[in-house]
Amino acid sequence: MRKDTRLKFSSLVVAMAATYGVESVAETFSATPSVEQKLMDKIVASSDFLQRINVIGVDELKGEKILGSATGMVGKRTNTSSNDRQTVDPLNLDTNGYECVKTEYDVHILYNTLDAWSKFPDFKDRFMSYVRKAIAHARIRHGFYGTQAASVTDSGSNPNGEDVNVGWFQHLRAYNSGSQMLAEGGTAGEIRLGAGGDYENLDAMVHDVLQLVDEPHRDGSDLVVIVGRDLLAQDKAQLYTAQGQKPTEKERVENSAVTRTYGGLPAYTVPFFPSRGLLITSWDNLSLYYQAGAVRQQILDNAKRDRVEHYNTINEAYVVENLDKAAGIEFANVKLPAPGDTWA
Repeated sequence: MRKDTRLKFSSLVVAMAATYGVESVAETFSATPSVEQKLMDKIVASSDFLQRINVIGVDELKGEKILGSATGMVGKRTNTSSNDRQTVDPLNLDTNGYECVKTEYDVHILYNTLDAWSKFPDFKDRFMSYVRKAIAHARIRHGFYGTQAASVTDSGSNPNGEDVNVGWFQHLRAYNSGSQMLAEGGTAGEIRLGAGGDYENLDAMVHDVLQLVDEPHRDGSDLVVIVGRDLLAQDKAQLYTAQGQKPTEKERVENSAVTRTYGGLPAYTVPFFPSRGLLITSWDNLSLYYQAGAVRQQILDNAKRDRVEHYNTINEAYVVENLDKAAGIEFANVKLPAPGDTWA
């Protein structure tokens, strides 16, 4: 690390120590509730997707869900001459609670990279932004791909953090015998999309998955469908095949003016979402809980490896607030025809 870089890095760690009220960030430290909240808010702010869902601090490592979904029928009348009026719980909190697990978000930045950054006036913000984005991106991957919380993880065998935590799709798989997940079509273990397949197009697939959402929720104005990039690419390819020879239609496709609704639902893409995945729910039905007061950090200057290491520990859990209000597909089972081919 160059001398000018070291001066800026030293200023950074001194400022962090002052912010967190500790003598040195080289020792494991936590934060006051207000400072911790600001840290979590900044991690959320680095991702558009995390800003859409709930990221909530909870007191206990394990407990009941805290948000739920307003689905109960509350309109009624009571003969008060003989009966007391009875209230109704509109949140419909189910018995499936949450359990936060320890998650390590440890990153390092090489001296050479820090030297290159030292010329920028926002050196401190650039350093912290790198760390926050790395955490935000990892959180999203765990949420969509996570199937278990292994005692020791193996990133070689689980490149998307499949063994880091139990994610949203996995909660749907485990709920009600997997009735909220479309696992196969006419061929065992496969869902074929495209002409001659189980679903001619994405509209038909979304329509079928929507039927897996519990009926009281299907007509809700807040439902959206999150669609993987391979499925969107397949849909665009079909439009090219059908209409691409017409100049006006070709321009429509190339300008991404293809309909942004499927099965009557507004469609969205999300970074790190499975490329052949599909999930129907509302944004506020997806949550990420973290245990407040249990966030730990440490920053070390590791000259032996020519890098600065930033260690972060967060206890967190992925929660589908109302499992009946969500449905998806087994993205590993989705099959697409070869370009220009059909299933017929």
